[in-house]
Parts: sequence; structure tokens; C-alpha cells
Amino acid sequence: MQKRSYLIVSAGFIFIIFVMATFVQGADIKSRMRERLPQIINLKNQGIIGENNQGLLQFRTANKSGADIVNAENSDRQKVYSAIAKQQGVSATLVGQKRAQQIRGKAAAGEWLQKPNGQWYKK
Repeated sequence: MQKRSYLIVSAGFIFIIFVMATFVQGADIKSRMRERLPQIINLKNQGIIGENNQGLLQFRTANKSGADIVNAENSDRQKVYSAIAKQQGVSATLVGQKRAQQIRGKAAAGEWLQKPNGQWYKK
């Protein structure tokens, strides 16, 4: 049941990212993010990475497996946040923080998340 819930949440997450990515380089970012999703899910399931309070992936362990995937994902997320921020007339930091709030609300059980105060917890 937990894996099913995680897949449903992941599908919702990727949909939101797709919507956000349309503001930026459209198909390129969406395609890259979609291709990376299985690897990101795997890293999350292993507890290697979590979602920080800035809407970005962050390593939770000394194991930096998948650093190239994490860096590429964070780079694309920052591009999306910047584009949304420009359109909305707010800072990219604020967009990332709001996105982190959405991620926390939709995260699957067992996923590592960071509260606004910086404290990490496992949902």
C-alpha cells in the first residue's frame, strides 16, 4: 500500500512540475524531469535524499550516489522557480518555499522532508 501511495503522490508531483515547467523551456525541462523521476524516487526510497524547505532535493546521508541526478534536478527546478517568480513579480526563493510547502503536503509516508525551521523529519 505504501508503494502505491508513493506512486500516486509521485504522479501528482510530476504533474505539478509539468505545469510549472511550461513557464520555462517547456518540453526540454519536462522531458528531463520525467526521465530523472525514477532515479529520484529510488534515492528517496533509500533515504539518501529528501525535499528541503526551499523546494530542492538535498542529501540526507554521506552517500552522494546520484549527485549528478540531484544537481540536474535542482538546476531545472531553480529555472522553473525563477520563471514563475518573474511572471508573478515575486522572488524565486519565495516560489521555492511555497513549492516546498506543497511537496510536504503531498509527500508519501517514509519520505524525508524539511520543515521551514530547518528540522528534518520522516513523514
